[in-house]
Amino acid sequence: MTLSEILQTTYPLPAASLDKMLTLAKYVELPKGTLLFRDDQLAHSIYVLQHGLARAYAQRADQEVTFWFSAEGAVLASIRGYTEQAVSYETIELLEDSGLFQLDMQALQQLYASDVHLANWGRVMVERVWLQTEQQLIARQFRTAAERYTDLLQQRPELLQRVALGHIASYLGITQVTLSRVRAQLRKAPRP
Repeated sequence: MTLSEILQTTYPLPAASLDKMLTLAKYVELPKGTLLFRDDQLAHSIYVLQHGLARAYAQRADQEVTFWFSAEGAVLASIRGYTEQAVSYETIELLEDSGLFQLDMQALQQLYASDVHLANWGRVMVERVWLQTEQQLIARQFRTAAERYTDLLQQRPELLQRVALGHIASYLGITQVTLSRVRAQLRKAPRP
């Protein structure tokens, strides 16, 4: 997917607005394990993931709690840094060697102030993040571990091939032992 296609998927932009955004973007290749954002630093960029995989997590006591996974076509941002220009709550790590388009946050904010189409693009991007966060919060509160795992299998089956089971268990809000138990039960369950 090209940057133009990814941007247009988020919110359709007229040619002049799209050109401004494309001019701002700088392509970077970064290795697996790169921390794009850290929970102790102010973010100065957002990224658009052309290829690769990332996760967001927070450190809690002696473990990492994974919030989300993002693959090709996703916009990666510290939402707190993006909206409040404050230190991030989470760390965002690349789980694969990745190709990304880097956008300077200050320059992006200036584009938003001068172009309503780009401002709307930014609004829609944040609304999508908000919706994903709400869906995950509701799932954790009202769905069983088996239901959350089944949902993941149906909605994002590729993650099981690309993500360590420990990260998946954390994302589902369960231990790795519970994940193993859920997987074993689902394998034994009769198929409809």
